[in-house]
Amino acid sequence: MIRVERLTGSALADALPDVAQLRITVFRSWPYLYDGDAAYEEKYLQTYRDSKNAILVGAFDGDRLIGASTGTPMEDHAEDFAAAFAQTGLDLSDIFYCAESVLLPEYRGQGLGHAFFDAREAHARSLGRKYSAFCSVQRPQDHPLRPENYRPLDAFWSKRGYSPVESAVASFRWKDIGQPKETDHDLQFWMRAL
Repeated sequence: MIRVERLTGSALADALPDVAQLRITVFRSWPYLYDGDAAYEEKYLQTYRDSKNAILVGAFDGDRLIGASTGTPMEDHAEDFAAAFAQTGLDLSDIFYCAESVLLPEYRGQGLGHAFFDAREAHARSLGRKYSAFCSVQRPQDHPLRPENYRPLDAFWSKRGYSPVESAVASFRWKDIGQPKETDHDLQFWMRAL
């Protein structure tokens, strides 16, 4: 039986090493192609330890974390995302950032993606946020590693009320699998009113 739990505070911090491993595993796949390591993950996930209003939604099969979704107030990511939102006229303090949702492939299609969004959106509303936002990796349609059977999640996100914010694109660096060094990657923001 799969259970979904909202974790905050010390419970969130205790689960972050398992979240790091999930990110490394799941994000190796398309469209991320992320060649991650524990040192980068430790640094990246520090934001969730530091934010008193962070949330981790964990999906567990017994005691094993098989999926996770995180979120924080957008201003906790201001250094990374302020430029992407500069042209929108939106105040970062009105936005809740739904960061990653990672789920092992064998557990997909069971409604856990909806549970992840439901919990994060409820948390955002409890903080008085007006918007919920996340970003998606942009890759060329003709990328040589794009799987033939790949189905983008755009329809899922749209059904939940999200739409792309055309003027809000962030750029991040990470090392793709099979590449010798980090490269830039564009991330398109999607948002909805809460």
